[in-house]
Amino acid sequence: MCRYYCTQAATPLLLILKDAPFSKTDPNVNPNAGACVECPKRTGGNALLFADIAEDACTDPACYQSKLDGFVALTITAKPKLVQISSAYGPAKATTDSASAALPRNKYIEIKPQDPNAKKHRDWPEYQTCKSMTEAIVTEGTEKGEIRKICADPECPVHRPKKQRPTGDVRIKAEQDKQRREEALANAVGLRVLSAIVAAVPVRLTKRDLVFIVERLLPQLEERRIEVLARNRGIKKAQASDSIGKLMGAYIHKAEEGELGRLLVETVILHSARTQSETGKALKDAAQHYKVDTDAITQKVKAEFAAKEKAQAVKKTAAKAHPKQAKPTTAKKAKAA
Repeated sequence: MCRYYCTQAATPLLLILKDAPFSKTDPNVNPNAGACVECPKRTGGNALLFADIAEDACTDPACYQSKLDGFVALTITAKPKLVQISSAYGPAKATTDSASAALPRNKYIEIKPQDPNAKKHRDWPEYQTCKSMTEAIVTEGTEKGEIRKICADPECPVHRPKKQRPTGDVRIKAEQDKQRREEALANAVGLRVLSAIVAAVPVRLTKRDLVFIVERLLPQLEERRIEVLARNRGIKKAQASDSIGKLMGAYIHKAEEGELGRLLVETVILHSARTQSETGKALKDAAQHYKVDTDAITQKVKAEFAAKEKAQAVKKTAAKAHPKQAKPTTAKKAKAA
């Protein structure tokens, strides 16, 4: 690869000649310029002017580039089977001559010589040879003119091996497919069974049907709502360790059909009323359905609250008019005796 040096001398760009792919003594790479060793523009030809530059370098980039082009053309003529490559990535540049289109860097693998002391090189693809290995010349990029060994076979088993799916992935996929099939089968069976159950429900629900429904709805309620159901029916815990759910379960099996129907409706309302706003809506819907006069109930409750507040006010007034006499102390009792 050509090395570029910037200096503070009159010539800003220097190209080290020992790194050039062409020979410094060959005049044929650019007949008009001649061989580099005879060129006065190289730093080695004027040691006094370029005393601070140790290596022989070219000070004429245009001449250097023309010699690179000439060397590439001569090399391709001498070896027409050379593959032309680019050191840059990306799509190949459009050209009228398809044979001269340079392969971009992502279309080939450069095969590097192995280092006997580097054990890792034995496992790395870029250090392995293959049946598709061939010589190439860089015709585009900073490494122009250099000869490389490459593999441009997209199906090469050494440099472009097909990714094998791990055995574990195959097993996992098979398990997932089996699970999906079992879930689909279970869903289909469940829907079929549900249809059969609905078809078997009688026109008029029996006590057995009502018990079945209530027993499955109650566990869906919060404990405080189950306590509301129990309190409305006078069911109380005999001991602190008693379960209100078990007490309600025993009550359900003893209740008559009418009571089970009322309990079912009340359970559905409480289950629908999860928030304060939902409570009002659920009660309103149920009241409309069963033709309950909510206004009359509201007026009655207000009257009860007013009567209770009036009774409490009268009691407070009486307490103020007849304050309780303080109990005599022990000293006063002794004096009176």
